Amino acid sequence: MVAAGDAGKVGVADRLGIEPDMVVQEIGWDEDVDDDVRAAIEERIGSDLLDEESDEVVDVVLLWWRESDGDLVDTLMDVTGPLAEDGVIWVLTPKTGRPGYVEPSDIAEAVPTAGLAQTLNASVGEDWAGIKLVSPKSAKSKR
Repeated sequence: MVAAGDAGKVGVADRLGIEPDMVVQEIGWDEDVDDDVRAAIEERIGSDLLDEESDEVVDVVLLWWRESDGDLVDTLMDVTGPLAEDGVIWVLTPKTGRPGYVEPSDIAEAVPTAGLAQTLNASVGEDWAGIKLVSPKSAKSKR
């Protein structure tokens, strides 16, 4: 695990597999999101994050998710619509003990119901953790 002070701008984009020129959509922005994470991703992709209203095909969805945000299954099914065939969803949740913390079991139950597979966990800042989700078909096609 990388300490918050060691998580340089390039570090978080690397941990999330963000590459230059990727199209990244942000869902669930609120005042509590980590602006350093957002800035690092925008710096890496060379453009702004797309907002929830965009209908472009995207490589990555950043889903900021808190306990009070509603039904995760419904939201995951909604955000898979604009996702490229080999695209990924990063569910970003507050870390243990932070306001809005989500039990990992809640996410683990929602993921297969939404037709996705959980592949990786990563620390994405002092207050946020990330869970990488992919479509099972794209996970299988990567040999």
